[in-house]
Amino acid sequence: MPILNRAAELQEEITAWRRDLHRNPELQFDVHRTAGFVEQKLREFGCDEVVTGIGRTGVVGVIRGTLGNGPAIGLRADMDALPLNEVSGKPWASTVPGRMHACGHDGHTAMLLGAAKYLAETRNFRGSVALIFQPAEEGGGGGNEMVKDGMMERFGIERVFGMHNMPGIPVGQFAICPGPIMAATAEFDIVVKGRSGHAAMPHMVVDPIVAASQIVLGLQSIASRNVHPLDSVVVSVTKFNAGDAYNVIPDQVALAGTVRSLRKEVAAEAEKRMRVICEGVAAAHGATVEVHYDPNYPVTFNRPEEAAFAGAVAGEVAGDKNVDANVTPTMGGEDFSYMLEARPGALIFLGNGDTPALHNTGYDFSDEAIPYGVSYWVRLAETALAA
Repeated sequence: MPILNRAAELQEEITAWRRDLHRNPELQFDVHRTAGFVEQKLREFGCDEVVTGIGRTGVVGVIRGTLGNGPAIGLRADMDALPLNEVSGKPWASTVPGRMHACGHDGHTAMLLGAAKYLAETRNFRGSVALIFQPAEEGGGGGNEMVKDGMMERFGIERVFGMHNMPGIPVGQFAICPGPIMAATAEFDIVVKGRSGHAAMPHMVVDPIVAASQIVLGLQSIASRNVHPLDSVVVSVTKFNAGDAYNVIPDQVALAGTVRSLRKEVAAEAEKRMRVICEGVAAAHGATVEVHYDPNYPVTFNRPEEAAFAGAVAGEVAGDKNVDANVTPTMGGEDFSYMLEARPGALIFLGNGDTPALHNTGYDFSDEAIPYGVSYWVRLAETALAA
């Protein structure tokens, strides 16, 4: 079944909402304007409940169906932007220096609002739909904060579903897979300490730059020599800060980076090997080392039954040939993972077309994808809560 006629009719209005949100990006939990916009729309639509302040600045709207009692499902969108300067050149580009919607959360929010408007008009389902608008996906763990705030229990949510746009997938297509679809994330800081001195007399110093350089190379052996070849792990050093002068070997070097994996066991092994490599290399050079390792978002895990269900619904909207039901997982992280740890469900990718990548300063959400996203949400709710 193709996109809903009503979703197509609403596209212009939803696009206007999306572009307004795009012009006014907000970061982390400081999404007061966006959350206020969402609250206002949900109340205008006639939601049965609109609750704010969940997980600090999250919003949940509840719509009850007219087909009788039944369970509740959750549909989730994220609201926050990224600390980047936009260069898209679009008429609706960010008006706030140093902030932009470079991940499409403006589109996610607008599409779920569109679905809320439709579902509030029709109510062609039993039970209830909880429309979840969360803050701080970009590193703040807003999804975890909403779960810890008792959201699932408060609204009786039994299953939860998410959607994320994906550049490179054509507009009008979806992609999903059972099991891990996005990676667990971790961040690390490493400080290598030596003894400074004149660069012309290296034998008189303990050079932390040489030791740190060897550590960077050694960390790459985690993927190539410590983890099973069929398991996925990424260890990337993204910062290397040392020294201020041409002729001085510094006292210390600061490294930082990220680790991504698709299984908890692999994540644990990566941390273990990182500590062993850092300590061994530092000792071999006469230096000392401090390792600070911070596990972040868990694996985004689609329960197979929910992944099959979500893929089938997407097939009703876009046609089965336009749904990749076994997409290769991405090593990006997603804090919807916390909601999937709390309740069974699935995350699906929505095609954004041939656009700049996520987190790119030239990125923009494709408004042509709006009817597909809205139709997916509506079909999913009506199918999951059919009489």
